[in-house]
Amino acid sequence: MIEIAVTGATGHIGGTVARRLSAHGVPLRLVVRDPGRAPALPGATAVAAGYGDRDACERALRGVRTVLMVSAAEAPDRLAQHRAFIDAAAAAGVHHLVYVSFFGASADATFTLARDHHATEEHLRASGLAFTALRDNLYADFLPELAGPDGVIRGPAGDGRVAAVARDDVAACAVAVLRAPDRHENHVYGLTGPEALTLTEVAAIVSERTGRTVSYLPETVEEAYASRAGYGAPDWQLDAWVSTYTAIAAGELAEVTGDVELLTGRPATPLRELL
Repeated sequence: MIEIAVTGATGHIGGTVARRLSAHGVPLRLVVRDPGRAPALPGATAVAAGYGDRDACERALRGVRTVLMVSAAEAPDRLAQHRAFIDAAAAAGVHHLVYVSFFGASADATFTLARDHHATEEHLRASGLAFTALRDNLYADFLPELAGPDGVIRGPAGDGRVAAVARDDVAACAVAVLRAPDRHENHVYGLTGPEALTLTEVAAIVSERTGRTVSYLPETVEEAYASRAGYGAPDWQLDAWVSTYTAIAAGELAEVTGDVELLTGRPATPLRELL
């Protein structure tokens, strides 16, 4: 088998993908900032490189045909990091890059960070690399964490719906693509859960499955900024937090696709089952 490079192996998505590929006997190169934190897996070698270090990334990717690029941690320079990594992959002779993007990525997406994902995809298209974009919706695993210490989910989502997807489903889709990359060249997949839920419905399911009483309290956009001002976060981060909810209100995260089942052969995981 030809070695596959996996980034983000110290995180949930990249780590899960790496473990599953290793279990299938696929030789791996784990591209991580700190090799000491990389999982010890049969057939895997950890190589040090951060997205922003183009030279290190180019060295780390030489001889690799297919790469999984898990998006970098949220930061003001994330797009610059992504572009540097894509340029390094092209210079290293990588053929196919699989990118974990975001659902509805576009230049005018309501969710501000989805605009960065769109710009990353555009840079990837211009690079000459074969690509696959896995556009995942919000992670269903994270929905219970939206509730504050008082058990209330606050945000300007109105009665909008979100088709949140389980992280393990995203990882399973990535594994399917990486094991047969030629079938998925230059394809974009929208990864969602099997149902679109309002946050009121989310709160009810979380309450039912966890035993913690959770409710949803709609906010105005102004109230949302005010309630988050005390965290001391930079403006770009506040915009991202608030626009997560306004994207739901705008209906941009409500579409349910069948792409998880298309790629994995099994239905996407409902929130109730996940919890």
